[in-house]
Amino acid sequence: MSEAVEVAESVRWAVSRLASRLRAQQSGDTRTLTRVGASVLANLRHSGSLTVSALAGIEGLQPQSLTRVLNSLEEDGCVSRRPDEQDRRAQRISITERGRAALHDHVQEGNRWLSDALEAELTHAEREILRVAAGLMLQVAEHGGQDKAVVGAPPPL
Repeated sequence: MSEAVEVAESVRWAVSRLASRLRAQQSGDTRTLTRVGASVLANLRHSGSLTVSALAGIEGLQPQSLTRVLNSLEEDGCVSRRPDEQDRRAQRISITERGRAALHDHVQEGNRWLSDALEAELTHAEREILRVAAGLMLQVAEHGGQDKAVVGAPPPL
């Protein structure tokens, strides 16, 4: 097995395990965002207003698959829609202040748990190494020829 394959396996396992632990920190409150809803809001916060097609590409979904999520987010006042200036048939989706607040609230429990775990388990130097590793992981996530402007935000774990 090559070194790259071994590293890939280690990273995938660590990311998967950490994502599971972060999801477990969510309250389960029915008023909280769904995973896809939170991801949509995070991408809009990160990238600004996007067309439905661009947002679907970032999420790895068909535009039709986002309809229910976007309708729910719009109904809750978390996103707004307007016609695209270049293509009036297309819609641009933007995050609202309510959407920013909902996303912030959604990630707080996971962030609290993660920051507590980082302080309890790692030294300052190890936390700095992890900060560098996070940047490297984002760099790897952008690999594959996609336009970096539409790769999207990291999911709000």
